[in-house]
Amino acid sequence: MSTDPRGGPAGPAVFGLRPGDRALVVAPHPDDETIGPGGTVARLAAEGVEVHVLCVTVRAARMYGSVSDPSTRLSEFEKACAALDVTRAAIAWVDETGELDITTRMRALVDLVERHEEASLAATRPRLMLMPSAGGFHQDHQAVHQAAFAAARVQASGLKPTPELVLGYRGVEDRWSAHNESWWVHVDTTRFWGAKEEALRAYGSQMRAEGPRSIEQIRLVDTVAGSSLDFGCAESFVPYRMAYRQS
Repeated sequence: MSTDPRGGPAGPAVFGLRPGDRALVVAPHPDDETIGPGGTVARLAAEGVEVHVLCVTVRAARMYGSVSDPSTRLSEFEKACAALDVTRAAIAWVDETGELDITTRMRALVDLVERHEEASLAATRPRLMLMPSAGGFHQDHQAVHQAAFAAARVQASGLKPTPELVLGYRGVEDRWSAHNESWWVHVDTTRFWGAKEEALRAYGSQMRAEGPRSIEQIRLVDTVAGSSLDFGCAESFVPYRMAYRQS
C-alpha cells in the first residue's frame, strides 16, 4: 500500500501510477538499474507498482580497477534487485568470451526490448518505461537508448504495448561533459536512499572507493539533485513521453 513520505494518507505512486501498474526498466549492464534510477525503483515498488528490469548484457572483460566476471555480476544483480524489491529481473545476453558487440545488433536489441519472454514490453505491458538517456557517452548505453526509444514508438491499440510514460535516466559517468539534456522530472528518493545504498553495495565488483563509482559520490549527486527542490535526495529524468490516457 502506498504511504505518503510525510506520514499522511496514501496517494498515487510516482508519475501518477497506481498500485498494480507495471514499470519496465531497461538497463545496458548490471548496476545501471541501480546507479541511475535505483531510488525511484525502490519507491515505485513500495508504492505498489510492479517493477521489471531487463538487463541487456553482462560480459567477461577487463576493467579499470577490476574484472567483469559474468557469474559474479549475475549474483550481484540478483542481490541488488532484491534490495530494490524488483518484481522480476532478467539478463538477456551473457557473454562469457567478451566478444559480443551489442552496438552492431540494433535489430536484435529492439526485438529484445519489445519481446523478451521475461521482461519486455510484450511480457509486462508497462505504463512506464525507464531507459538510459540519450546524452550518455558509453557506446552500449547509446545503443540501448536507441533500441528502447524505437521499441517505445506509438502503435495502434492492440498491435503492441506502448508505454504512456517514457523517461531517461543518467549513467554514473555521464556528467563530465558540458553536453546536457533537459532533466525536468525529479523524484524525491530521500526515504529510499537506504535501499539504493544496499543495492549499490551488492555490486562489490563495480563500486570503487572514490570517484564517480563510489557510493559516497553517487549519494552526493542525489543530494545535490534534491537540494534545489528541498528534498534530501532526488533522482532526475529526461521526459521523452508523458501521456495520460483517460480512464
